[in-house]
Amino acid sequence: MNLAAKDIRHNFGRFALTTVGIGLLLMIVMGMGGIYRGLIREATLLVDKIGADLWVVQGSTRGPFAEVSRVSANLEDRARAVPGVAGARRFVSHTIQREHRGRPLRIVVQGLSWPEDRGGWIPLVAGRPLQQAHFEMIADRSLNLPLGERLQLGKDVYEVVGLASGMVGSGGDGLCFFSVSDAEAIQFDVPGEAVRLERQSRRARAAARDIGQVQPLLLERAAGPASDLPALAPPQVSAVMVALQPGADPAQVAATLATWPDITVYSTPQQVDLLLAGMVDKARRQLGLFRVLLIIISTIIMALIIYTLTLDKIHDIAMLKLMGARNGVIVGLILQQALLIGALGYGLAYWLGTFAFPRFPRLVVIETTDLVSLAAIVLGISVLSSLLGIWKAMRVEPNKVLS
Repeated sequence: MNLAAKDIRHNFGRFALTTVGIGLLLMIVMGMGGIYRGLIREATLLVDKIGADLWVVQGSTRGPFAEVSRVSANLEDRARAVPGVAGARRFVSHTIQREHRGRPLRIVVQGLSWPEDRGGWIPLVAGRPLQQAHFEMIADRSLNLPLGERLQLGKDVYEVVGLASGMVGSGGDGLCFFSVSDAEAIQFDVPGEAVRLERQSRRARAAARDIGQVQPLLLERAAGPASDLPALAPPQVSAVMVALQPGADPAQVAATLATWPDITVYSTPQQVDLLLAGMVDKARRQLGLFRVLLIIISTIIMALIIYTLTLDKIHDIAMLKLMGARNGVIVGLILQQALLIGALGYGLAYWLGTFAFPRFPRLVVIETTDLVSLAAIVLGISVLSSLLGIWKAMRVEPNKVLS
């Protein structure tokens, strides 16, 4: 006869409620670990998917994922001339928030270096890659933009021609892919009144200088479009991505590029390390701290529950001792109940998580190693929480049954 099973049947309601409570708590612990993994995957998703071997960024900066980086667009052509380089692409990325159909829409605008990059590497679930240089976009389906949807960004209207899956930025916002020229047009778009005021300001600055008084034609140029200004620098981009030729030595190519004083070169693993050590580091540590606190709280709660269940059985434990039962029988009774609560709670947490986690607004990644480690933690929690109840049971005197 198993005393633990018999006692559970006798107090089934309390045991069931206790198991459900522990299961919900363990589901939160499991979810915290999944959110932690999901945060890392979302942060590194674009770097891993985009397929660059080297990242050329503004000199003395850590790249566009860690801070603001600005390099000239013609750096793309300079990089192609380096021995061992198979290709170079411009990288433009920024976040915008707009109002669309009565709801806020937050988008990570990602530029594709047209025509070399049309988005063929993007995991599409519907539609097609870009087929023209302007006014087309590929949207992640988390943005709830259907195929054929037309969205006004700046002064232009863009049509959704493709839907991607799982393409989100480090903040969890969905990615939209445009050509680089369209992405820059969205980034640097300003209202018409601001353009007019800037032209008048340029004219006033030119008129205040000797060159404006000596060459009045410059005043007309200053009051016109910026594209008419002489010696206008090409638009800047965040970085240039370099793909190497088969068999090329990445270290040698990086060393060649590093001789240019205006840029800094990072490999993809270095860029990932900088990203995790900067943008998402505090969020990762905070989630890890919450997970540790929840594990400690789970241990305390289970210990108190087992202790309370032991107090309810004081009379029965005293009777068992009076009948000559060994201490091992009593220890087994309490330890088996604690292990059963932990095992059932863990199973309930996993079962509930399979339904709840996919509906979370952020990606939750549950890996097998995390499940195994959490199972070991639950086993340890169950054993530790039973110690308080065992300690109380061992102090019960047989004559307690007579009182």
